[in-house]
Amino acid sequence: MVKAIVFDFDGLIIDTEYALYKAFCHLLQIDDQDLPIKEYASFIGTDSVALYDYICEKSNGTLSLEEIKEQSSILHKENLKLPIARDGVEDYLKAAKSKGLKIGLASSSNREWVMYFLKELNLLEYFDVIQTQDDVEKVKPDPALYQNVINHFGIDPSEAIAFEDSANGAKAAVAAGLNCVIVPNQITENLPFERYTMRLASMKEIELSAVIDHVKSMKVRN
Repeated sequence: MVKAIVFDFDGLIIDTEYALYKAFCHLLQIDDQDLPIKEYASFIGTDSVALYDYICEKSNGTLSLEEIKEQSSILHKENLKLPIARDGVEDYLKAAKSKGLKIGLASSSNREWVMYFLKELNLLEYFDVIQTQDDVEKVKPDPALYQNVINHFGIDPSEAIAFEDSANGAKAAVAAGLNCVIVPNQITENLPFERYTMRLASMKEIELSAVIDHVKSMKVRN
């Protein structure tokens, strides 16, 4: 029986990931030929240390780490000045509420970032519990974020469905014992996802009730 759904945030609820990618391209004055999305995407869904090291390498020493962090942050926020949730996100949240499901969020980003956009999107009220990097020692692909959500709900992990857009996020969800539905975005769509229960191009593709029925009938794909 499915009792809860747990959402990732960046790239799943709102496509902050493509906005950041475009910020880096603008900052480095390069295009996707010099910053291949498939290569870039391997750093998505976990902490930002490796990502910023990668961008530093791409700058060929023209920018310091601090300059990259500061300037890309400004550009990133500018790209997200008018945030829009991904297709079907609010439909799933409404459906989950109407079914009496518990709703959680597990994000490797910091709480201030997550809360700001949830408020801007008018989605904050849907969530019963929110776990971010501020609540754990290790972020995804470590399962701690998902474990915290499941422990808060007091349910078995198998009774929850995680929705993820990245390979690192999917690893964390599966490691925590949740069923995982992946909904990749234009940054993560070509990543090699190792294990998941179901894949969607968008939450507009099918209704939440159909996803739940499918998850009930499927085992995790290897």
